[in-house]
Amino acid sequence: MKQPSGKVTRSDVAKLAGTSVAVVSYVINNGPRPVAESTRQRVLDAIRLTGYRPNGVARALASGSTKTYGLIVPNIGNTFVASMAHVLLQASLDHGHVMLLGDAGDDRQRELELIHSLLNRQVDGLFYNSVDRHPYIDVIKASGTPFVMLDRVEPQPGVSMLRVDERQAAFQVTSHLLSHGYQQVGIISGPLDMLNAQDRIQGWREAMAAHAVPVDESLIFPASYTRQGGYEAAQRMLAGPGAPRALFASNEGQAIGAIRAFSERNIRVPQDVALVCFNGTDQSAFHVPTLTTVRQPLRDMARCAIAMLQNWNGEAQLQEFPHYLEIGESCGCMPHKENNATTI
Repeated sequence: MKQPSGKVTRSDVAKLAGTSVAVVSYVINNGPRPVAESTRQRVLDAIRLTGYRPNGVARALASGSTKTYGLIVPNIGNTFVASMAHVLLQASLDHGHVMLLGDAGDDRQRELELIHSLLNRQVDGLFYNSVDRHPYIDVIKASGTPFVMLDRVEPQPGVSMLRVDERQAAFQVTSHLLSHGYQQVGIISGPLDMLNAQDRIQGWREAMAAHAVPVDESLIFPASYTRQGGYEAAQRMLAGPGAPRALFASNEGQAIGAIRAFSERNIRVPQDVALVCFNGTDQSAFHVPTLTTVRQPLRDMARCAIAMLQNWNGEAQLQEFPHYLEIGESCGCMPHKENNATTI
């Protein structure tokens, strides 16, 4: 049979199959009425021969669902952000949704443009990790679109959030360094106006106080959450009057950047500077030296985020997750071959 020219419609499929447009719709949508197997096969054959593709927008308008989620991230180049995006994508596919990724590139104006773009596409929900501490929550709330914040923001009505206690995590990982007997522990923090950077600095302070070690304010080195940020922070640290014997980097990228800066000065980790970090990924186990890092249960968090959107009723939901310390070589410990993860 000759294929219809131009845009193929359901009428073309129905004509080729010798049936009605309604029956074609029943086959495509698997209902609501049953179709005889022989008729169904004729329709499927006609779809294949014509190359017909259902109009996804029309189906979305009819069903009230686009079967898409949106994800806004500050910078996909951040390995932790990329890891989170990956597990969210997989979890979305498991629930029959595709994921549209919006990478703001650390640009606040671009972040706003991406939010508007995804909302205009009628996504069924948004996952949102903001560039800074001023997320565009009101824009999303005004649209009525369900959303889940992936980073800490101030609690407010209608805002659901996934959270790891970053202050406690910073306390634990700094305490691990102090348990080695180090009397000076510096910190490469995130930008000081970010809530998660403030949490990590506070956890570092509390660990120092708990071990009766005086806090030296000059050992706080703010930096972007990037390898370049860690590299530059370590350079500033080494240019100062006295570099600390141990260091807490606030994310994996900063830790890797710092190690590069140390290597250029022939400073060894952990022999000369012991180092731990936060928000490690699978990459931490393949770095040389392997990194001692705080990990987050990303797969569990992704499943929970999906459930929050699916059960969204406009009320704020808060789900807190445990973290765990993965022991590597960078802190001076010898990693255990069989089990190198300690729940904390």
